[in-house]
Amino acid sequence: MPTADSVPHSAGSHHDTGPLPHHVAIIMDGNGRWAAGRDLPRRAGHQQGVANIRNVVRALAKRGVSVVTLYAFSTENWRRPTDEVDGLLAILAEEIEPQTRELHEAGVRLVHLGDPEPLNPALQDAIAQAQQFTKHNTGVTLNIAFNYGGRGEILRAVRRILADGVAPDSVDESLFSRYLYTDGCPDPDLIIRTGGEQRLSNFLLWQAAYSEYYHTPVLWPDLDADELDRALDDFRRRRRRFGALDGQDRSSEG
Repeated sequence: MPTADSVPHSAGSHHDTGPLPHHVAIIMDGNGRWAAGRDLPRRAGHQQGVANIRNVVRALAKRGVSVVTLYAFSTENWRRPTDEVDGLLAILAEEIEPQTRELHEAGVRLVHLGDPEPLNPALQDAIAQAQQFTKHNTGVTLNIAFNYGGRGEILRAVRRILADGVAPDSVDESLFSRYLYTDGCPDPDLIIRTGGEQRLSNFLLWQAAYSEYYHTPVLWPDLDADELDRALDDFRRRRRRFGALDGQDRSSEG
């Protein structure tokens, strides 16, 4: 698989742009509005949203992105009407096996981010099996954040550090990161939010410290390669300073 830097630039972009992102995270928003705009039940929007996962992962892989993280269900989403939550869980139960097979054939490695405990045992087993089945794949890593919340992830990390008896002076950013769900995964370079909203919604709060953001009015089920190219081109035109000045060695950052 080519690296992000080796993928040809898409048409219409500038010659003086920087490298493509290695890790793209997406807050998937707009399934319900997509369905409402077509006089369909919300479940139809969620089904179309699930179907679009393979298209988005395939498009990003072709462009050299090596890690994709999708925010599928937050810890706050349990507050939605019971019938909608039940419908979402039913869709996941129906789709996880065929989606896993298809992604496996494409060389995708699946990783679950979040707390599986509130899910029923059969769904927990299906998630664990999907990860086990694809763990040796060497293509794109696809993180699915399901029953995930950034604040909860940080609290979980703190509790685990305390339980392990780690000395306070030993806790630095590197050690703390190893206690997160994303242990071993690079932080997202680019976070895309679909549906026109402009908030982080408790997503990757620690990992997103220096991520670039791209907000699009396109609803998640309609997110296609053209809009992804616009997001990637926008990212490449930005200068990432990580708190430093232009031309300053980042190792001297204070």
